[in-house]
Amino acid sequence: MERPEDSRLKEAGEIQRVGLYSFLVNLGLTGLKAFLAHVSGSLAIMAGTVDSATDSIASLAVWGGLKLASRKTRAFPYGLYKIENVIQVAMALFILLVGYEIAREAFHAPGGTPQITLAVIVGMTAGVLVPLAFGWYTIRVGRRTGSPALVADGRHRQADVLSSVVILAAVLTDYTGLHFSFLGLTVDRIAAGLVLVFIGYTGVELLVAGMRVLLDASVDASLLERVRKVIESEPAVVEIRSLAGRNAGRFRFLETDVILRADGLEKAHAVSKRIEAAVLKEVRNVDRVLIHYEPPRRERTVLAVPLEADRKVVSAHFGEAPVFYIGIVRERDRRLLEERFVANPFLEEEKAKGIKVSQWLLSQGVDRLYTPQSLEGKGPGYVLSDAGVEIRIVETSDFMDVRKEWAESQEGEESNEETRKIP
Repeated sequence: MERPEDSRLKEAGEIQRVGLYSFLVNLGLTGLKAFLAHVSGSLAIMAGTVDSATDSIASLAVWGGLKLASRKTRAFPYGLYKIENVIQVAMALFILLVGYEIAREAFHAPGGTPQITLAVIVGMTAGVLVPLAFGWYTIRVGRRTGSPALVADGRHRQADVLSSVVILAAVLTDYTGLHFSFLGLTVDRIAAGLVLVFIGYTGVELLVAGMRVLLDASVDASLLERVRKVIESEPAVVEIRSLAGRNAGRFRFLETDVILRADGLEKAHAVSKRIEAAVLKEVRNVDRVLIHYEPPRRERTVLAVPLEADRKVVSAHFGEAPVFYIGIVRERDRRLLEERFVANPFLEEEKAKGIKVSQWLLSQGVDRLYTPQSLEGKGPGYVLSDAGVEIRIVETSDFMDVRKEWAESQEGEESNEETRKIP
C-alpha cells in the first residue's frame, strides 16, 4: 500500500512536470506566431505573439514556483505552499491583461494590409487547438492534485484560446474578404465583447480565490464537516470544542480542540494519533493536523455492571451477561440520579460478542465498568481502555454489595430531575 508521503511526492513531481510542459508549449506558440507575424505582416498576429511571450514568462514563473512550493526550511517550517496562491493571483492579473490586449486588438484597427495565406490560417488554427487541448489537460491535473496554480494556468490557457480565436476570426475575415458589421459593430468587436466577459469573470474568480487563501480564510464548511464526523467517530472523544482550518497552496492545515476520555497522557496521545491518521485517510492534501486535547470535567459518571437474568447476581461472563445495569451518579455529592436495567443486545451473537458489547457500552456513554472478570489483554479490555473507560474488578457476586459503593439513601430526594428511573 502506497504511503501518504510517497503519494504526496508523486503528485508534486507530476505538478512540476505539467508546469514545465506549460512553459515549453507557450514557448513553441510564441515562436510559431512570431514566424506567422513575420511572413504575413499582420499586427493582430504580432499582438498574439506578444501575448504568448508573456504567457511563456508566466509559465516559467509557475514552474519555478511549483518547485519552490514543495520545500520546507528552518525559516519556513510550514512550507512554501502559498507560493502557489501567489502564482494564482499573478495568473488572474495576467488573464485580465489578456482581456486588455484583446480589447486593444478589437477596438483599434491595425495599420497596413496583411498578406494572409492558407498556411497562415493553418498555423493560427494550430495556435487555437494546442492551448485548448493543453488547457483542458492542465485543469484536469490541477483538480485531481488540488493544485490552484495548475488550475489557474489552465484557465489562462482557455483565455488565451479565446484571444487566439479573435485573431483567427480577423485573419479569416481578411483572407475571405468578408467585411460586414452589425449595428455598427464589426465581427471582431462582437467577439471581443464576448471574450472580455469570460476573461473578466475568470480573472476575478481566480483573484478572489487566491486572496482568500493568502488572507488565511477558512476551508469550506463541507470539508470541515467531514473532518468533524471523522473526529466524532473516535469513541474516546467526548466533545469537539473547536475545529478550524486554512488552505496553503493545495494543502490544508487543520486544528481542533477536543475533550478526550483517556486515562493518562500516553493514552491521550495515542488517541490523538488515531484521529490524525483517520483524518489523513479521509481528507486528501492535509499537511498537518494539530490536536489540542484535555480530560473531561465530569459532573456525572455513567456506571455499568453485567448481571444475570435475575438482576441480583453479577455475571462472571462479560459478553454473555443477559442484562446490564447502567447508573448515573452526580460527582459533586455522589447522588444517584438515574438507573436502569438494559438487556444485552448481542447476547445471541456467535462471534466477537465481547467487543460488540464493549462498543455498545461506549455508545451508552459508560465511564466506569464493574466486573468480576479481568478484561486485561482481551479484545473488550482494549476497546474500553482505549476509550478511557475505567475498569474495576469486584470481589463479590452480590449486585447490592457492588451498588452500595455509589448509591446513596433516597431520603430527601425531592427533585424530579433526581428521581430514579427503573424501566
